[in-house]
Amino acid sequence: MDIPVSAVKEVRTKTNAGMLDCRKALEQSCGDVNGAIEALRQKGFAMAEKRAARAVGEGVVAAYMHHNNRVGALVELNCETDFVARTEDFKRLAYDIAMHVVASKPTYLCTEDMPADCEVAPEEACLLAQPYVKDPSKTIADLLTDAIARTGENVRIGKFARIELGC
Repeated sequence: MDIPVSAVKEVRTKTNAGMLDCRKALEQSCGDVNGAIEALRQKGFAMAEKRAARAVGEGVVAAYMHHNNRVGALVELNCETDFVARTEDFKRLAYDIAMHVVASKPTYLCTEDMPADCEVAPEEACLLAQPYVKDPSKTIADLLTDAIARTGENVRIGKFARIELGC
């Protein structure tokens, strides 16, 4: 099947996957762009599951300060190597998660951290379960899975803190 370059470019733009991966996904989905994006997403989930046990000893600490300087957040985003930690894409992800923490006020990292008697829904209280403020169709966990697929390394949020003036 002859896959147009424009379709490969569109899939690459939407997923940040490699050109060859985009082309293979388009071939598997018979040229359907949405099918190729979903195939790459499933491949990312499988890759994330394989890499989940790998140690994450490197990373960055990102800070976000709201424009009024009354609320801010720090996020520790970990990966396996300093090579990935130094990339602009990885630093941007950490910054975006810090911005999300300011906007969404999560209390816990994941549902396992929640106490059994917690009355708040996990989508409100847990960072990884919250819909991403810039794209509500994705959760923060989905962002990490996408980062794992792009970098080929395990990526995790180590810690986060939100500080608000007067609270």
